[in-house]
Formats: sequence, C-alpha cells, structure tokens
Amino acid sequence: MEPNLTQNSSVTVADVARKAGVSKATAARVLGGYGTVSERVREIVTEAARALDYRPNELARSMTTGRSGTIGVVVGDIENPFFSLAMRGIADVARQAGFTVILINSGEDVSAEKEAIRTLLAKRVDGLIVSPAKESDVEHLREVARSGRPLALLDRGIEAFEVDTVIADDRHAAEGVTRQLIALGHRRIAYLTACDTPDHIFRSPGDINTGSVRRRVEGYLDICHEAGFSKSEMTVQMGASTPELASEIARAMLEAKDRPTAIIASDSVIGLEVFKTARAIGLSIPDDLSLISFHDADWTAVTSPPVTVVRQPVYRLGEMAAKLLVERLSGFDAAARRVVLETEVIQRASIASPLGTSVSS
Repeated sequence: MEPNLTQNSSVTVADVARKAGVSKATAARVLGGYGTVSERVREIVTEAARALDYRPNELARSMTTGRSGTIGVVVGDIENPFFSLAMRGIADVARQAGFTVILINSGEDVSAEKEAIRTLLAKRVDGLIVSPAKESDVEHLREVARSGRPLALLDRGIEAFEVDTVIADDRHAAEGVTRQLIALGHRRIAYLTACDTPDHIFRSPGDINTGSVRRRVEGYLDICHEAGFSKSEMTVQMGASTPELASEIARAMLEAKDRPTAIIASDSVIGLEVFKTARAIGLSIPDDLSLISFHDADWTAVTSPPVTVVRQPVYRLGEMAAKLLVERLSGFDAAARRVVLETEVIQRASIASPLGTSVSS
C-alpha cells in the first residue's frame, strides 16, 4: 500500500520515484531539470510529482545542479503600466519553464540598478533581464555577460553591447505620428519625456541615456527637420519623471505665449498628466491641443475624447526577453540576438488640425 502523503507531508524525490515506478536517480533528473530521459518517463514523473504535490528543496537542487531555478529582473519603474505588463510576459514564460522571478525596481537610478544586480547575483539567480537605466553606464552589465551568466535587455537596447535584446520599433513609430501631426497642419509640436539632464535642457539626442526614448526623439526630430521646422517650432521638454513634474512642465508649456498645438507624450503616465492639465486650464482636446501618447494604457480609451496612442507590444517584449533568456539557460550558444517588434498607431479622437488651419487634401 502506498504511504498516505498529504500536502502537509514532506514529499521527497524517493516518494515521487516510487509512485512513478522509476529509480530515484531518474526521478531526480526529471525534477532537477538535468540529464537525459525519454519524454514518456518525463511525463510519468511529472504527473507523479503533481499528484503528490511535490515541492522541490531549492537549496538541495541548487547544490546538485548549480541552478537556483530563479531569474532576476530589474526594471525602471514598476508603477509604470508599461513595466507591469512586460513583467506579466516575463513571469508567464518563466513559470512555464519552471523558473521563479525575482523583481527589483531601480527607480531609473543607475546606482540602484547596480545594487539590484549585485543583490540578484548574490542570490545566485540563473539569469538576468534588465531594462537599463542609463545607456552610457553599463560596465556592470558587461561584467554580468563576461561572467557567463545569461543576460537579456528589455526595451532598451545598447548598440555596442552584444547581448540578447528585445526592443520595439520606436523610431519608426515616432516618425509616423510626427508626420501625421504635420500633415494636419501643426507647426508647433512638442515632445515630453521623463529623461533629463542636470540643467533640464535638451541639446541633442545624445543627452538621452534611455535607448528607446532616444530613438523616439531622433525620429521626431528627423521629421521636423525634414519639414523645415525652426528651433522654436520643435521642442523636447525633459524632466517629467513624476506625475507632479509632468503636470508642472505641461502647465508651463501650455500657458506659454507660443504654446505647442500638439504634444507627443513619451509614456502614458506623462500623457495622462498632459490631458488633465489641458483640461484644468480650459484647453479643448483636440481643438486647442492635439495629444498622442506612447503606450496604450487603459485610461487612453475611456477619456473624452479617447487618446491616439502608439501601441507597443509590451507583453510580447517581456515574453520574448524571457524566451531568449530561457533558451540560453537551456544551452543555446550562438551570437547575440536583437529582436525588433513592430508598433501600431491606434487612431482615436485626440488629434485634429489646429483651429484656423486649413489642410488641403
């Protein structure tokens, strides 16, 4: 008769082996994720483990296999809906592959990012997914890669760093929405971002350390230059790193004498503050101000008017970053891969020709 093993019992590898009718060594290979067994044996052992509610001893498994069964993730701002959704993609893939995710928020501070990575390495994570806070300061990431620990970059690629990377086609998206605004007759278009400089003044795309945002700004500026805009007609405003600062900057822009007639918000948190600020000071969207935001956050579809957005494949970004990392952990050993996912512009009612502007067809 089989022993009565309840969820409160300490179920061992030997118990699983006995129920599956295999040797303890075979069960250990299946449950530990190492060695080679047939698919049929794997299924039998896995089903036995599930029936007994087997929970692995992570410390013992780590000592045996050299693996902890964990993946470390470092992102810039977990309160930002973008990173929350990307984390769902990462967690879903990790769970299916048998990994637990340890998440640390850097607050977009490179010092905090470095400390987070030190902490995760001390916890012996098997691999890392990082959304770098500062593209010009990545020696700590290079050290991870040199150590042989698999690493994937999420959303923010680094051109000179040969490591698995997943990004969205941000530049092309920014070019497209800027062209659309110009075609509607806008001549004063502003781009608002959380990225910043010590004096809060934008001089060139090189001032922006976040790769995804820099690509967007480059696309925006290229189309403005192509259209012959003067410096006063194209503005990159920096420092909207909190809702309060975004609201403050938006108010200053919108109350200026030569205020922009259109704003491109670099993320949905900024976009929401621009929307609220415009309403608070009595501007009508889209009659007085056209607004486009990156990231299709839930609120953008339920406002009046709903907001035109650049929909990024956020879940897929996280999902793909995790898949690349799991493949490395499973033995994939080839050149670094750079995956670029397409974006989509969702046309809603927050953009129109500026008042008094006639646009010929």
